Amino acid sequence: MRALVLALVVSLSLAAPSASAQSAPCGGDFGAFVNGLRQEALSRGLPPASVDSFFRGVARDPAVISRDRGQGVFRLPFTEFARRVISQNRMVNGNRNAERHAAILARAEREFGIPQAILLAFWALETDFGAVQGDFNTRNALVTLAHDCRRPGLFRPHIFAAIALHARGDFDPATMTGAWAGEIGMVQKLPLDILELGVDGDGDGRIDLKNSVPDALLSAANMLRARGWRAGQPWLVEVSVPDRMDWSRSGTDTRLPVSDWQGMGVRA
Repeated sequence: MRALVLALVVSLSLAAPSASAQSAPCGGDFGAFVNGLRQEALSRGLPPASVDSFFRGVARDPAVISRDRGQGVFRLPFTEFARRVISQNRMVNGNRNAERHAAILARAEREFGIPQAILLAFWALETDFGAVQGDFNTRNALVTLAHDCRRPGLFRPHIFAAIALHARGDFDPATMTGAWAGEIGMVQKLPLDILELGVDGDGDGRIDLKNSVPDALLSAANMLRARGWRAGQPWLVEVSVPDRMDWSRSGTDTRLPVSDWQGMGVRA
């Protein structure tokens, strides 16, 4: 259980997506923006029928913008955030899922080098082991965020990836739902990550991260490896700090007693 707690802590920093440096058109009339996306999709060689059906009925979702602007958790000290998400219920369910899915977790470690506790941590933090996957229309969320001028370069490539997934039958633009930021499934992966790193873990010829535990866990393991995970290397290192450590320079909550940090592997 201690390993799972530590894995949950480290996964909080690894799970956040990195922003793209790519510049992209944004803002202005939404209909004109969508037409520009349609033309770009065709220029990329995506099937015209799939492009047309993908954008049919697309709409801007103000609730997505509201969620994007209101991410209060990022204003919390890390330790307070960690305490909120590392619950006893998650620990209990983590142990249950470790037993229930022992074979696929062992396969993930064997093929991709990702330890069981790390995968369980991501699964827990993202969707409570698949229980809370989000109910936002994914297509609308991605197009809304690409149209908005806060982070268009991050979301625009995922629109074209979603069209490619749609063309192969793995994405229904009218019914696919997920998180407000466009992530899909039990481990909340964006379309380009699914397209490039998705794994058909159950061998049914499809990559279904919403309903297939093998697909979800092996895809997550493949993505972690692609992001730089190396098997056998340390992912948590205990450190010793001087008695007069200036905690204001550490990014930590200076209100915490030393005993709390010692419980997380920090020695004063």
